[in-house]
Amino acid sequence: MAGLWRSYQVLMTKYPWSVQIVTAGSLVGVGDVISQQLIERRGLAHHNVRRTARMMSIGFFFVGPVIGSWYRVLDRLVVGASKSAAMKKMLVDQLCFAPCFLGAFLSISGALNGLTVEENVVKLKRDYTDALISNYYLWPPVQIANFYFVPLQHRLAVVQIVAVAWNSYLTWKANKM
Repeated sequence: MAGLWRSYQVLMTKYPWSVQIVTAGSLVGVGDVISQQLIERRGLAHHNVRRTARMMSIGFFFVGPVIGSWYRVLDRLVVGASKSAAMKKMLVDQLCFAPCFLGAFLSISGALNGLTVEENVVKLKRDYTDALISNYYLWPPVQIANFYFVPLQHRLAVVQIVAVAWNSYLTWKANKM
């Protein structure tokens, strides 16, 4: 395991953007597999591989680039690594970024699931508030620790590891019709 982590760190040093995007897409996919197999209990015979591929594409083309860019912007907005700076970063992240990101994630998922604009709006009205409240239970303590202890280049990976559980919930929420 230590060798795998060292290899990951070497790749992060050489190709930080690509590795962050691949990590995000892969872990969103893992979250969907967990959602289908453990939460929805579909069984392997009824696993929706297309859905997992759609969710992975959201990870590769939306989650990874957007969150990776957001952390860079956030580090410029709130400078420092003190406890106070970590708290400020968490507040900006959770009060400004998270609500927008969550709405966009659910909307993109709906569109990729073939929902019309009207159906997507209805689904957002039904699911958004519940998902945002769930977000506030999980992410503030994770983000304070992330912003205080974790170097910028590893923040997306740390978040995505925690997010395997979150992604399982989100993919279930996003695909619940």
